[in-house]
This record gives sequence, C-alpha cells and structure tokens, in this order.
Amino acid sequence: VGLFAYPTLMAADILAYRATHVPVGDDQKQHLELTRDIAQKFNNDFSARIADLGLGVEMMMGEEKVNGFFPLTEPLIEGPAPRVMSLREGTKKMSKSDPSDLSRINLTDDADTIAKKIRKAKTDPAPLPSELDGLKERPEADNLVTIYAALAEISREKVMSEFGGQQFSVFKPALADLAVEKLAPIAGEMRRISADAAYVDAVLRDGGERAGVQAEATLKSVKRIVGMIGG
Repeated sequence: VGLFAYPTLMAADILAYRATHVPVGDDQKQHLELTRDIAQKFNNDFSARIADLGLGVEMMMGEEKVNGFFPLTEPLIEGPAPRVMSLREGTKKMSKSDPSDLSRINLTDDADTIAKKIRKAKTDPAPLPSELDGLKERPEADNLVTIYAALAEISREKVMSEFGGQQFSVFKPALADLAVEKLAPIAGEMRRISADAAYVDAVLRDGGERAGVQAEATLKSVKRIVGMIGG
C-alpha cells in the first residue's frame, strides 16, 4: 500500500498549494511526474467548469498556452550534485536509513565528525584523473568529486583541472576542509534553534496556520469545480 500511497500523498502536498516549482533530488523526479499527470487530468476533465468559474491560470504545456486550475509543476534539479551517493559505497544513494553512520554526513554533525567521515570515505588507490571520462567505473571517486563541486559551487571539470593527478591523500583533506567550512555552521545554527523550544513551536504554528489557509482555499475551489458545493 505504501508503494502506491506515498507518491499520491506527495502529489497532494504539492497540489494543495498549487506549486509551480518544487526542488527535488534526481530520484524524486518520477513522483513529480505523477503530480503533473494528476493536475493535467483534473484540468482536462473540468476545463469548462474551471473556465466558467474563472479559476484558471495560464500555463505552458509544451509550446502551447493553456488554462487550468492546477499548475503543471516543474522540478528544480540544480547544481552538480542532484543525487549524493554513500561515502561507503558509491553506487548507493546517501541515506539516513543506512546502518553505517560513516556512509553519510548528517546536518547535525560537528566539524570533527564531518572531517572524520570524509577521511574514512571509501576510495580506490589510483590518483584522480584530469578528465571526467576518467571517473567512469570509479563510483567512489566520482562521488567525492561531485560533493566537492557542489560545496565549492564550481563544475566537476574545474575540480578535475585543480586536482587531476593528485592522490586522495591530498584531495580528501581539501574536501574535508571545504565540507567543514560549508556544513559545520549549519549544525551550529540547528543546535542554536533547537535550544529555543518556544521559538520552534511558534514558527511551526505560524507556518501551519499559513499553509492551512492556502490548502483550505484550494480544497474549497476544487469542491466548487467538481460540483460538491455551489458557486
């Protein structure tokens, strides 16, 4: 049941707020396709009613401008690392459910823990290549290069030009320093915010109230469109 329910619930979360764009990882793109299919089906089935009620919004479907109630949500998949792989096995996605804590960098990890995990990340004995083609069949090396590129906000080609020919004994410390610089402040801020329970509760309450207003308006409009309520 979960296999079928999860993508549908995800679609409901998106459609409730009539989102036009959603930041997702590469592995979530297929779920967004379901959201678009549901939106398009609803728009097509109730196109006349949507027009009569004046509830349509203009959007692009391919090269054609159309009107519909639900936007056809677009994925935002940006940067060189749309999917980050495990530090222990470069063919598996980095996941909080992995039994090994060394397989991932948690946003709550402190600087020493981040550096330790980078140092212990699985690699191979060969030096880094100077060209991206040299990373083929080297998933762990490819993953670390991708992580560096994402954190430094540069291309993978730029990483190769900087570290090509270097051993991991040189690259890993550079990656560890960069990861600590970029990620450790996040953990510090999370600890600061978590220590203020009243603030967290207030933010959650305010966000919930604002989200509820939007979702309720969407639901009311949907009921009008399908004829469950008058209007």
